[in-house]
Amino acid sequence: MPRDSARKDRLGTHMAGHQQTMYMEGGPVQVPATIRGVREALPEELRDEFIHEIENTPPDQIQFTLGRWAMNIPTENDAAEEALLSRVRSGDFSDVTFAEDLGDDEYRSAG
Repeated sequence: MPRDSARKDRLGTHMAGHQQTMYMEGGPVQVPATIRGVREALPEELRDEFIHEIENTPPDQIQFTLGRWAMNIPTENDAAEEALLSRVRSGDFSDVTFAEDLGDDEYRSAG
């Protein structure tokens, strides 16, 4: 196998496994944690905008930007998350815990 092909295969295989966990109302979900993975998982209509933004993001902001875009990846928990957002937007904050209501140690150990 030519050197470039071996490197591409090794990187592609390795990078394909990078995932991050997002905690949503319906439970945790795994989403891609690479630029390529997020781009491929996004709905087609968002990909060009994502590429434009990520290509123009300063290095110290890439992780934040990638995480923000990962929240646009469709997941099996989207319906539960939308229901929670609708409830909160309507002013119903029951079962919502605010960080300032937690003890300092409890907040730091969450997640």
